[in-house]
Order: sequence, then structure tokens, then C-alpha cells
Amino acid sequence: MHIARRSILGALAGTAALTAAGAPAAASGVVASGANGSAAASTTSARPAAATTPPGAASDAAAAALARLLPRHHGQVTFRTVPPRNGTDAFRVSGEEGAILVEGSTPAVQLTGFHWYLRHVAHAHFSWTGAQTDLPDRLPGVRTPLVRASNVTHRFVLNDTNDGYTGPYQGWAYWERELDVLALHGFNEVLVYAGADAVYHRTFIEHGYSDAEVRRWVPGPAHQPWWLLQNMSDFGGPVSRGLLDRRTALAQKIVRRLRELGMTPVFPGYFGTVPPGFASREPGARVIPQGDWAGFPRPDWLDPRTAAFGRVARTFYKVQQELYGATSMYKMDLLHEGGKPGDVPVGDAARAVEKALRAAHPGATWVILGWQDNPRREIIQAVDRSRMLILDGISDHYPNVTDREADWSGTPYAFGSIWNFGGHTALGANTRDWAELYERWRTKDGSALKGIALMPEAADNNPAALALFSDLPWTEGRVALTDWFRQWPHYRYGAADPQAIRAWDGLRRTAYGTTRADGWSEPADGLFGARPDLAVTRAASWSPKQLRYDAKEFDKALPQLLAVAPALRRSTAYRYDLLDVTRQTVSNRSRLLLPRVKAAYDARNRPRFRALTREWLDWMTLLEQAVATDERHLLGRWIADARAWGSSAAERDRLEYDAVSLLTTWGSRDSANRGKLHDYANREWSGLVGGLYRLRWKTYFDELDAALAAGRKPKAIDWFALEDRWTRRHPGYSAKPTGDIVRIARKVANKL
Repeated sequence: MHIARRSILGALAGTAALTAAGAPAAASGVVASGANGSAAASTTSARPAAATTPPGAASDAAAAALARLLPRHHGQVTFRTVPPRNGTDAFRVSGEEGAILVEGSTPAVQLTGFHWYLRHVAHAHFSWTGAQTDLPDRLPGVRTPLVRASNVTHRFVLNDTNDGYTGPYQGWAYWERELDVLALHGFNEVLVYAGADAVYHRTFIEHGYSDAEVRRWVPGPAHQPWWLLQNMSDFGGPVSRGLLDRRTALAQKIVRRLRELGMTPVFPGYFGTVPPGFASREPGARVIPQGDWAGFPRPDWLDPRTAAFGRVARTFYKVQQELYGATSMYKMDLLHEGGKPGDVPVGDAARAVEKALRAAHPGATWVILGWQDNPRREIIQAVDRSRMLILDGISDHYPNVTDREADWSGTPYAFGSIWNFGGHTALGANTRDWAELYERWRTKDGSALKGIALMPEAADNNPAALALFSDLPWTEGRVALTDWFRQWPHYRYGAADPQAIRAWDGLRRTAYGTTRADGWSEPADGLFGARPDLAVTRAASWSPKQLRYDAKEFDKALPQLLAVAPALRRSTAYRYDLLDVTRQTVSNRSRLLLPRVKAAYDARNRPRFRALTREWLDWMTLLEQAVATDERHLLGRWIADARAWGSSAAERDRLEYDAVSLLTTWGSRDSANRGKLHDYANREWSGLVGGLYRLRWKTYFDELDAALAAGRKPKAIDWFALEDRWTRRHPGYSAKPTGDIVRIARKVANKL
């Protein structure tokens, strides 16, 4: 065991040791803590919403969160703050029935401790998707105190793309619960992209652009993540002043809550993105054209070695601090996904970017994504590696990744996973890699592994993956997957149930039993959401071409979940899991059925072709009915959220197009076709399955049938034209769920 872990675990062994360490004798809430740089990062802001949180407000942060989450039981829990030892976050949970004491190093860590207790003692659970909170009137006591210390400093969460693919138009009600759930799962560093548009807007107005010019350059909220990565601009805009103001207010609430909880907001830093024509407006400016990204023209890059870069960076960090305060971590991906340095030496550019960051925030950490060829070796060699953190996006992706210390010259890094791309609804993750690699890499001699980085491109999916990955820092030794999945349904549904255990053991061996050996970290998407072709193997251009597990073995989980004891079926957790397994079971039919459709067509067997295509469309009808039962699977909800941010009919229409196009064409004809972005964010949602996806396959099958009848070749279909027309002028869709998932799941099970 590491010395720091021995130290903190010893300090948490009993209440006397806690009191001796400086903990208050009693606490109605928590004491503000500066762990992980959050308190030290809070600075006086020009706007009240971004000011440092008053100590009184912070002291009740964990208690306030619990009151939101468990309003009937929160009064039975007392939170107490103890200082971290050697930089290690830790918690201790003890107490008798109805009187639980949770001690921890920050409000967020205290919530982590309470959630550990909730899972392992009270058999309840919160997640991104569903919860189980059927608890007795008095919370059960703790026979043996629960003591855990984090084995890494950094517990980072959210992908750059999250604000696009998860919910670009979510409001504070969503974010408040999201932050509570992240705290319950032990995260202490949260990427905050919301509100960055206002920073760029004010920055470039100060550098000679008009308000309207900058607002035209800023994309709609659904597409902003790729603008912040310097991949694109403009699309889905212009943004209105009112929208910028509302997004600023939301970001300020997010940041304030993170600081109250003792969590670190991770902000985007400035690395040189500028609007068109910048060189003609700023004395001494020198820009490097960045060419194309997936059919989009990329914004220009301002040479970081120039005085003009220094001036813009100073403005950017000043504006950002005025709006949101300062923090201790800034994320910057220099030359992301094909960025072109031109004649600028990459190492010199990195030094200049770092210099600008240090001038504004001397003690800050530069956070950078480990993805494809990033970070380039020239960057690593040029910067202060002790103040950089690399978020490894391919830890569980490629089998040839074996020595990150050698790859990145000992730079501190976080073991990461991107199990979801584009918000696909596919179920599964490479959990075997997490269990095997994390502990081995963390404990090897000279290890630079200092954290975890949970980075699905869209959140709010795969609840078992969220729970398991976030357990890694709080688990002694290697996670035992068989035992972990045996316990999971116990607190997911509220009690041990043999059918639930069998179901989840099967899911462990199939959807959650894949590994990086085949070069993938994500599950395969379904073919119902693909552009029609008899030989199509995936919907998104960069997804796996085949199912990564045995579909017949996976199918067994559905009747087993349906056989779970009736008393355990009431929770939102159970109903979500039943929906997810039902949806995946139906989705997998597409890969089993399409080869049969193709064989019938190739054999010119029109009766069989027509029968099989009717079967295909029948499965799509069942899929539409299944996903319509859950609000999070409704295109109508996605649209309603987007339209709610508009202040005029024209703006509401523009925001709806921004949101829906991301899921369908993604962008223009060039980006959809040549850039291969169409259906990148495909998902099995009500409105998409029964709308666009069914329209495409029905159109295609009708043309193939007509070709068979006439003995001719099928006519080519302009898929982009059909998709773009539907995206702009689709029918209205309900924002409220309909139907009963149990009834539909039984119907699906009976068809298998």
C-alpha cells in the first residue's frame, strides 16, 4: 500500500483521530475546503455570481445536496470535514440507525462517502440514468465504519463534446442534479464549456470586432464544442445577445455550485483561435490558416509567439475571470485533430501558450487530451511537465498502448475511457481493461498515472460503466469484476435477486465483457439508424463494423430482467435497465436480419425480400415503441429543450435546427458526405427511429422492390437531400413519454 494511503487510512480509523486532526466536534454541514485547488482558485469577480462562495454557504453544501436527493432522510445524516493528508481525499462513514456520520475532506468527498454507504449498507443508488431510493424510514446503522481514501489525486469527468452530444440546451435543473451525481461518484474536476461563448464574444469585441461580427462567428450551442477545439465556426448561428446572457448565467451557477462542493471547474484556456480577418485588425498579428476539418473550414490560428497573441490571451483570461472567477486547471488542445502549425515551431508555440497561461494564473495546470497524435512530443518537451495533466482518451482503446511514461516523458496523466461516441445509445464498455490495466499501470515502478478521466462523448448512458469506472480510485487493489457485477443489481434494484444477478452476469460477459484487443473502446451502433445499404455495417463512419459480443448470449438478459421480483421493479433504475436491454436486444436484430434481406434481394426472390423487409420495419416499430416510454429517449424532449432557449419564433427555429442537425446531417452536404459526419450522433430515440430512420429504410426498400419488379437496377437516392429536408421540416414530436416498457419488453422477449 502506498505511504500516503496508509497515512490517511490510519488517520480515519476512529473519531478520536479525526478530532485530533483538527475536525470540529460537531457539524451541521461541512467546512469549506481548498482541496484540489478549488478554494484557492476562487477569486473576486467583477460580477456577484462568480464571486468566491461565502464560507457559510459552502459549509452546508453536502447537506443541501442530500436534502435535494433524499428529502425524507437527509436529517438523519451529519457531515463533518477533515483535512486531507498528503493531498489524499478520504471519507469515513459511521453511526447508528437513523444517525449517520459522514466525515470527508470536501463536501463532494463526503457525498462520495455517503453514496458508498448508500450502496453497500442501505442498498440504494443514484446514477445518471435512474435511481433506487426505496429506503426504510430510519437509515440503517453501520456495523463497521466504511473508510476509503482515493488512490489518485485527479478524478476528472466530461468530454469536450459533452455539451453538444449530451444536452446543449439543458438548464439549471439538469445541471444541479448532474453535479450532485458526479459528486456522489467521487469526481473532483469537472470540465465546464458552458459560457465560453460569452468569453470569446467579449474578448474579440475588445479587439476590434463588432458585436454582430462575433455573434455570427460563434456557432449554435450544439456545435460549440468543436469551435472551442478549433475545428469549425459559424454553423447553427448566429447566437443572440439574449442567448449569450442566459448561457453566462447558467455557467455561473454551475461554477458556483462546483466551488461550494469543493470541486474544481476546468475551464477552456486560450491557445490562439481567432475570427476571420484578424491579422488586418490587430497590429503585429500573424495567423496560420488551418484548412479543413471534416468539410468545415477551420478558424485561423494566431501565432502564439507574437505580441498580438499575448494581448488577446490577456484579454481572454481577464474576461473569463470577470465572468466566472479563476480556477486551477485550464484545458487546451493545441493543433487538435489535424491542426496545421505551418512554419511555427510547435515547441515554441507551446511555450508561448504556457507563458500566457502562467501570466494570468501562475499556479495553473495545463490539461490536454491524449488523443490520436496529441499531445505532440514537441509540446511535451517544451512545457513544464509537472504542471501538465494528460487525459488519456485511448487507455482502453488500442492494445499497442502499453507505456505512457515513455510515450509522454513521465508527464502526469489520467487513465481515461471514451466508451461512447456521438451519444450512441449502444450498451457496453471495455470493463475488463479497466480492471486489468488501471491498477497495474498505477502501481508499477515510476508510474505517472495520477488520476482517472471519465470522458464518454455523451454522458447519461451506461450506468454500470459510470459506477464501475468511478469506483477505481476508491478500491483497494484490482476491481474483481465478477463480484462487482454480482453486487451491482443488489443496490441498483434494492435487494439481492437471483434473476437480476443472472441477467447482469450475462451482461458482464457480453456487452461489458469486451476488451481493446479488437481496437475499439465503444460498442457497435445499430443498423436501423444507418443510411440504407444492403451491405452497411455501421451507422456512424468510425464505429465498429460488427457486434463485439454474442447477441444470443446477450438476449438471455431480457427474460431474466423480466423475471425480477415484482417488489424490485418499481424504481426508475430497474425501468431504465429494462428499457436499455430491450432496446439493445431489438437493435441487435438489425445486424442479424440485414444479411438475410440482402440474400433475398441478391437471389431476386421478391416474396421473401418483401417478407423480410416487413419484418425489419416491424422491429423498428417495436424499437420506436420501447424508446417512447422514456423521456431521455425522446427527440421531442430534445427539440423542446432547444426551443425553450429562444426569445423569438425565428430564434427558436434556429436553435431547433442546430440541435436536430447535430443528430442527423451534423452539418452541410460537404461535411455530411465528404466529411463523413452524417449519423455520427445517431441514437435510438423515439422520433428518430419512427421518423427519419424509418423514412430512409422504407424509401430504400420501396425502390429495391420496384427495381426487382421491373427487372432493373435501383435508382440512386440523394440521402443528404432527404435527411436535410426532414431535419428542417419534420413532423412534431411529443416531449412526454408514452407506453409501458414492461409490456413492450415482454412482447420483444416473446419474439426472440
